Amino acid sequence: MINISILGGSGYAGGEIIRILLNHPQVKIQQVTSRKFAGREVSLVHPNLRKLTDLTFIHPEKLSDCDLLFVALPNGDSMGIMKDLQKKAKKIIDLGADFRLHDAKTFTHWYQKEHLASTLLPKFVYGITELHRADLKKASFVACAGCEATVSILTLYPLIKHKIIKEKVIIDAKMSSSQAGMSPSLSTHHPERAGVVRSYMPSGHRHTAEIEQELSVFNKLEVAISATAIDMVRGLLVTIHTIPKDGMEEKDVWKAYRAEYKGEPFIRIVKELQGIYRYPEPKILQGTNFCDIGFELDKATNRLVLIGAIDNLVKGTAGQAVQSMNVMYGFKETTGLMFPGLHPI
Repeated sequence: MINISILGGSGYAGGEIIRILLNHPQVKIQQVTSRKFAGREVSLVHPNLRKLTDLTFIHPEKLSDCDLLFVALPNGDSMGIMKDLQKKAKKIIDLGADFRLHDAKTFTHWYQKEHLASTLLPKFVYGITELHRADLKKASFVACAGCEATVSILTLYPLIKHKIIKEKVIIDAKMSSSQAGMSPSLSTHHPERAGVVRSYMPSGHRHTAEIEQELSVFNKLEVAISATAIDMVRGLLVTIHTIPKDGMEEKDVWKAYRAEYKGEPFIRIVKELQGIYRYPEPKILQGTNFCDIGFELDKATNRLVLIGAIDNLVKGTAGQAVQSMNVMYGFKETTGLMFPGLHPI
């Protein structure tokens, strides 16, 4: 049994970590912090947890030592206090963007700010278990991947590693509103967000840096992302357009996915010949830690179209963090994470 605490537990990511870990047999939630809600019940902010926990939020200044600390703060907040946090816990999992990129200059380029703890960057393992399981087993510090980066990397990784893709990686990402976090803004205000299919970042998305960092190890391909906001609370769908190498057949794509993902508990290849869910669909992944991947080889236009879907708050954030924790401590990797989703929903 390990004692964990959550720094920044009033946001969506923090709430999902609590939800998942309340059913984890080898974890005790020790403290959950919030400046705004200190002294109030956790279920006030996360009403789905009513009668499941009597935890109350504490102020961050009252955080005590624990075995593992989940850091669920806004991007840019954790790097300034990470050295102090390392005195509180032997192991830390940061759900924000501060320690995802290995290079401080790359961080500055994409986030338009200097990194305040660049000497710590090499200590963090990038938290996609399917790529870094061996490193996670020995890790003390983990930086969870961005949600859009997670689904794109998992969808692309086997094909880039096995040299299936010749050139061009164009990612069309459909984003749900929870990816904007809990703090409201004009763009996330319901009258402005409801019913939209809003292309808000057709180029220059900062998750490009994560995708290139993780996949350039296997092959350096040009990556471009187009992000579109859609009227959905949770979920993320990427449609990735690529050009395959000459002579590639569908069986080559299958072979690459099977070689890398055989036995992976949270990867499902979805390519059905009939039914209404023939390709990945984020709607039926809500609350799950699965990443569904599909593809279509179009020889007429010489395209290999890849489709990936996740719940951005689970496999893209909190579930990914718990999966990393399970590997770090030698727990069964699927512990607490096997919720199958709902249908219909």
